Amino acid sequence: MKDNKKPIDANSSAEHVEQHLQTLEKTDVTEMLYYSQEQAFNTEELAKVINEQRLNELLARSDAFLSSLNGEIKDFDK
Repeated sequence: MKDNKKPIDANSSAEHVEQHLQTLEKTDVTEMLYYSQEQAFNTEELAKVINEQRLNELLARSDAFLSSLNGEIKDFDK
């Protein structure tokens, strides 16, 4: 009778998981360092980068969409 067992891979699933977790930890540390250096925007800086007209258009469209969706949900029960 032949033994069809393959040799166990040197990198087991547990080792792959451990490597992945270590990579995530390194990413978390890097992100924390990056975000800790962020500066808060003041009102003047925000006004320079935000297109207020476009923002208002998007807000109006989102309000219309949510109202429409709310109406559809109410009609769904009927």
